[in-house]
Amino acid sequence: MKKLVLAMFVFVSCFVTKAHSDGHGIKMGIILGFTGPIESLTPAMAASAELAFKEASDSGSLLGGKSIEVERADSTCVDSAAATAAAEGLVSNGVVAIMGADCSGVTGAIATNVAVPNGVVMISPSATSPGLTDLNDNGYFFRTAPSDARGGQILADITKDRKVKSLAVTHTNNDYGKGLADVYVAAVKAHGINVTVVTAHEEGKGDYGAEVATLAAAGGDALAVLGYLDQAGGSIIQGSLDSGAFDRFVLSDGMIGDSLTDRFGKDLNKSFGSLPGSTGKGAGKFADVAKAAGIDSSGPYTGESYDAAALIVLAMQAGGKADRATIQANVMDVANAPGKKIYPGELKKALDLLAKGKAVDYEGATGVMLTDVGEAAGSFLEKEIKGGKFKTKKQR
Repeated sequence: MKKLVLAMFVFVSCFVTKAHSDGHGIKMGIILGFTGPIESLTPAMAASAELAFKEASDSGSLLGGKSIEVERADSTCVDSAAATAAAEGLVSNGVVAIMGADCSGVTGAIATNVAVPNGVVMISPSATSPGLTDLNDNGYFFRTAPSDARGGQILADITKDRKVKSLAVTHTNNDYGKGLADVYVAAVKAHGINVTVVTAHEEGKGDYGAEVATLAAAGGDALAVLGYLDQAGGSIIQGSLDSGAFDRFVLSDGMIGDSLTDRFGKDLNKSFGSLPGSTGKGAGKFADVAKAAGIDSSGPYTGESYDAAALIVLAMQAGGKADRATIQANVMDVANAPGKKIYPGELKKALDLLAKGKAVDYEGATGVMLTDVGEAAGSFLEKEIKGGKFKTKKQR
């Protein structure tokens, strides 16, 4: 087993890259699933976090003019052993904090086995499992995305509003899928919707014909796919369309991205879903700064990634030191009122205020407000597919 873990560490560490590095900066880690079932989403997420780190570095105001070095590592999204090894590599290289991870299972594994024992803050932009709320984290784990305890209810409310009377449900067989399915199924049943079957699916299989057959036999007005767009989720949709089993899909946040509509286009026109997000002032400002940097901010969790990185930067400045304990002690203070509200593109202003001993209230791209356990209260966007493209209907 030790040899296997060592092999994983060597493999994953080969994929660590650096950005904005001058060899003398403050080391930050970004760990996301650059391979695996959400690999089409993570490049924009990483770029958004790096945008915040670069903004702070270029300001000249971070701790008297310091800069940030970023190291990327691959969480794989689904392989906890590989993710843990990758995170150990970041910590060994001296990162003072980690922006990530992404998927809930690997996030919990990294927090429990690496971040918390080493006193390293990690802020996830996208790990939404309700189980993470009760993680024994000693105050080192935060997330800028809200829990599926609320997200599952929101998705159920949308399902009811869309006049779905019966549906089959399939979920990825991990912490994210099981936690979301538990909430969602209970909520849709409470709305009087008939759930014909609930099944779990594994990621990375070559064929999902058996899973589609089970779902088709149960039937329903729609199929809820609570999973990941780049592997099993997309394949189950493909099989459902090919067989005529379903032509309407309820999509969880992990299923929402351009790679899905690029693949299926107008075949998904009756489908809908939800994901964390905002249409407020901060969202507009983030879209502007991201566009200026050549980043597509329309995908899931880009704003949350920028916000996670920004909170790390501001926590350092608030405490006056670039060390792990300082970041942990100050995240909650910069995330919440009181203080001057700060939006994307305004990190220099925030850093200057903090240097003068003044308080800031980081609103960011997503209207950041952390609960007493360090997770976003958050809002959600109702998404629908029209003309073969995802469109935002409204904020919930």
